[in-house]
Amino acid sequence: MNPLLENSNLKLEAINYNEIKPEHFLPALEKAIEEAKKGYAEIKTLESTFENIIVKAEESTARLDQVTEVYYALHSAECTDEINEISEKFSEKLTRFSSDISLDPEIFKKYQELYDKRNSLNLSSEALTLLEDSYKSFTRNGALLNEEQKSRLREIDEKLSKLSLKFSENSRKATNEYTLFVDEKDMAGIPEGVKEQARATAKEKGKADQYAFTLHFPSMYPFLQSCQNRELRKEIYMANATKATKGEFSNQDIIKETLELREERAILLGYENHAQFVLEKRMAKKPDTVMNFLNTILEKALPAAKIDFNNLKEVMKEDIGSDDLQKYDAAFYTEKLKKKVLDFDDEVLRPYFKLENVIDGVFSIASKLYNLNFKPIEVPTYHKDVKVFEVSDDKGLVGLFYADFFPRETKRSGAWMTDLRKQGLQFGEVKRPFVSIVCNFTKPTDTKPSLLTLDEVLTLFHEFGHALHGLLSRCEYRSTSGTSVMWDFVELPSQIMENWAIEEECLDLYARHYETNEKMPKELKEKIKQSSTFLEGLGTLRQLSFGFLDMAYHSTKANEIKDIMAFESETMKPFDLYPSIEGTSMSCSFGHIFAGGYAAGYYSYKWAEVLDADAFEAFKENGLFDPKTSKAFKENILEKGGSLDPSELYRNFRGRDANPDALLRRAGLLN
Repeated sequence: MNPLLENSNLKLEAINYNEIKPEHFLPALEKAIEEAKKGYAEIKTLESTFENIIVKAEESTARLDQVTEVYYALHSAECTDEINEISEKFSEKLTRFSSDISLDPEIFKKYQELYDKRNSLNLSSEALTLLEDSYKSFTRNGALLNEEQKSRLREIDEKLSKLSLKFSENSRKATNEYTLFVDEKDMAGIPEGVKEQARATAKEKGKADQYAFTLHFPSMYPFLQSCQNRELRKEIYMANATKATKGEFSNQDIIKETLELREERAILLGYENHAQFVLEKRMAKKPDTVMNFLNTILEKALPAAKIDFNNLKEVMKEDIGSDDLQKYDAAFYTEKLKKKVLDFDDEVLRPYFKLENVIDGVFSIASKLYNLNFKPIEVPTYHKDVKVFEVSDDKGLVGLFYADFFPRETKRSGAWMTDLRKQGLQFGEVKRPFVSIVCNFTKPTDTKPSLLTLDEVLTLFHEFGHALHGLLSRCEYRSTSGTSVMWDFVELPSQIMENWAIEEECLDLYARHYETNEKMPKELKEKIKQSSTFLEGLGTLRQLSFGFLDMAYHSTKANEIKDIMAFESETMKPFDLYPSIEGTSMSCSFGHIFAGGYAAGYYSYKWAEVLDADAFEAFKENGLFDPKTSKAFKENILEKGGSLDPSELYRNFRGRDANPDALLRRAGLLN
């Protein structure tokens, strides 16, 4: 008996994590691949109809999707040694299967026959989109290559899959490798809540008489914001900025090989470079469009960023008589400037952002917008910290929502949403989805609950927006459902949710003092609103610089990138107002583009910000919870997944294309 190969008998078919063991995954994968191959072998013998080809393929891979979704969710969120040890074999088998299908000429012939007569089939818009995407997927994965080229493509894909896993593993291990232990005398300026968390971390690590800070964001960033000891700020900053750059966990060679293989793959398929290959299936379509987009925003952001930077230098000079502002000073003097200009300190917000209250708040907002109900349920989970909620509306079950909030050594850094079961056709019926959000938030202590920073609140809303995209999907097929959309559209549902987080009407729903239960004072709510555009020039410039770096990596000839750190430094120079620090590199832990699917796509965050700023203006014009606007967004964006071209989906919602000025207005960058 292998629980991964059995249909769940738990409530709502929840995943039976109590029964699943690491040793189940490889046998389950092999069996699921065998089942899928049998289905595809049958496809070769059938007449080329939509049911025989496309629907049959969806059904044939149902079990395989179930096994892989559960495995990769664990590999990111609960990567034990046992899970990590099988990652290479798991990835190798999966990649080989994918190549076996995409490079099989008989299977492709069936898809091609169907594709050629697509306009006479009277298909629904979703079915037609799925057919066209499926055909294009074959051609983009080598179906038109000769046998020698196909063989090389197989090798490249298998190598890239292994490199991605190794990059993630190195980043995670490099993060866990470092701890800064601090004595009481060096804790000046650090808030009591942060100190308490650091004391608990030190105790866990066997040094109860000290304070411990790690490279996990909820530990490191408050230290950078508040520690008065500049040398210690520099030490932890440098540890983070140099992680995975050298030694056992270095990612430099992995990046170079990844870039070489991506370029070779793109050229093999007839593209000039990886960026051109990727962007063919994006809203932007081509690299020039992306570069023009980034440069248009840069034109507005750079002057504002220079003003922001000079303001930080001035506040530093007032503080210590020097304006030698370094990157490890940025967070510290950002806080000082905020206090000076806005009379505002992020730490005063924490008592009003108890995690459980914020969760209730985001649930309330979803309920007001989309008539959703969230009920906690007891089902097995992969870790004791994970909470599960049954989500329903007036039509019945919407799905299961899993939430995993706190850092641990088995979890990679950052925050993300993942599908545990995609909505759509599976095992002969259209199933409702299971989605999960995974974060690394401030942990509770012995005396305090988890009290979030404003950034953590925004992150929760952001990932919950992705979750809604997965949960509310009403598609027929898994391949088009939920977040299966173009990458430069996928951030719209997540980023638009962040807007509600800081609206006064919404703060009243959840921002209550954890001890007194009093609502957040009006003046603090106003400060939050004011702070939303504080140093926006520098913030925008930072995001743009990542987009430019990503495009440079994937548009430049790989053999011209001799030194990763030198290439990064040279590329970032026009956007970096701070003095460069030798030996540092963000590329070596830039998981988004080297392990997370955003290669030649990091610009998507800013691209989607245009969409979300423009879309939220519709809510501001009509009311934050206006039923008509909410219904239009739900029915045209959240329910539709990738069943239509995203430009068409957006026009169906808004009645027109997005206006880029909406982003500049919201950011305060438009004169």
